[in-house]
Amino acid sequence: MQSEYLDHDAIGLAELVRTGQVSARELIDTAIARAEAVNPAINAIVLTDYQAARNRASRSGFPADGPLAGVPYLIKDLGAPVAGLRMSMGSRHFQHYIPREDSPIVARSKAAGLNIFGKTNTPEIGQMPYTEPELFGPTRNPWGLDYTPGGSSGGAAAAVAGGVVPLAHAADGGGSIRIPASCCGLFGYKPSNDVQPQPLPAPGVLSVDHAVSRSVRDSALLLDLTSTGQSGAFFRAVSEPCAPLRIGYMAEPQLAAGLSADVKTALDDAAKLAESLGHHVEPASFGLDFDAIAHAFLVMWAVLAEEIVLQADKVSGQKPKRADFEIASWAMAHIGRSIGQKDLPAALELQRQVMAKMDALMSRYDVLLTPTLAGAPFKIGAKQPTQFERFQMGVLTAVPVESLLRRMLAVSAKKAFDWAGCTELFNFTGQPAMSVPLYWNARGLPIGVQFAGRRSEDATLFRLAAQLETARPWFSKRPALMVAR
Repeated sequence: MQSEYLDHDAIGLAELVRTGQVSARELIDTAIARAEAVNPAINAIVLTDYQAARNRASRSGFPADGPLAGVPYLIKDLGAPVAGLRMSMGSRHFQHYIPREDSPIVARSKAAGLNIFGKTNTPEIGQMPYTEPELFGPTRNPWGLDYTPGGSSGGAAAAVAGGVVPLAHAADGGGSIRIPASCCGLFGYKPSNDVQPQPLPAPGVLSVDHAVSRSVRDSALLLDLTSTGQSGAFFRAVSEPCAPLRIGYMAEPQLAAGLSADVKTALDDAAKLAESLGHHVEPASFGLDFDAIAHAFLVMWAVLAEEIVLQADKVSGQKPKRADFEIASWAMAHIGRSIGQKDLPAALELQRQVMAKMDALMSRYDVLLTPTLAGAPFKIGAKQPTQFERFQMGVLTAVPVESLLRRMLAVSAKKAFDWAGCTELFNFTGQPAMSVPLYWNARGLPIGVQFAGRRSEDATLFRLAAQLETARPWFSKRPALMVAR
């Protein structure tokens, strides 16, 4: 069954169940066996609910008519409560918090027939673009166990790339679907910000829920099933021809310091592929003040951190303490308290202005081609704060001097954005964006490329994604870890 399991996407597995070729119990048993085989190496799953999932499968404890009935599924351990399952958010403070109700995205996933059997690793409160929480330890990339799978949906992406599930829940507030998809050779789709209910209260609306997947059609169908008012529009789009598109090729690093040679090669390759498919590709420029955007984005992020960390008792019922949180999360929360509300109105006004500028740009282009990341996946631990940086954060949260907090924010931002600074813009503007796995570097590590579309025109991106998938199939590309266990 294991080989057959890996050869099918979620839609294919659901069809096997529907036609009686396999049972839902066989599927969940295979997924659990895969998890037990690979998770010790990749540390993607941090909570299991195996027996409940087996019981559901044995007695059809999910909607039998759900389009994905019986397909094993994993939920990110952040921002998507599952009734009765701990939601730690990668934090010591929340490690015993058990929600009583399903979030809308979880309820809709269950209604689709997905069989949830565990939760995936995430950096604490989803703050970092890599998945190395102190509480659970680092998640490792199936394409190279010394390398990061990205974040914050790093556990989800590693589980899919490792063959545990064909798709997994993820969420994206600054690239957290697209970044790990790029690192792990997967399709990662961030919907328009008006398509999905928000998983967390986000000033200015930055975050959306969806998934990382091995196939485009799985992503499209799941988005239809978990969003409102789409009536199958996205799934239909993947079977429709993609008309010639006008594509703006944006080689700017955006918030990053610069692009690596690998990324430039991947972008050029994607541009040539798009041209060969009949699209018009031309160099273009955003014409935006990315320094101002970086500050505004981080102000929003800091305000959200302040709400999650310093007001944690609203969720957990327990007063937050310094020892409950990693120093970087604690410091970001204090930045939010010190300068967030003061700077937030200007940040929201800049967001409105940038959205208008991007709308004008998108009147000239159907789609933009940009990097997903500024470089290949890096070695685990490479982006962790140094001992001196930790000391500085501790001092400044104990004695919060505004000017020094602002400087610390700028330094911390540079460290994160240097590598992961090409995705945040599309959260800021609310546009749909996707990372597509079209290129692997000489070390065998995936390098995704990013396409972004007009707000609320997600179907265009899905048509393009399906066309790219047909032209340059990636489903059968598997890391050695996936096929060896």
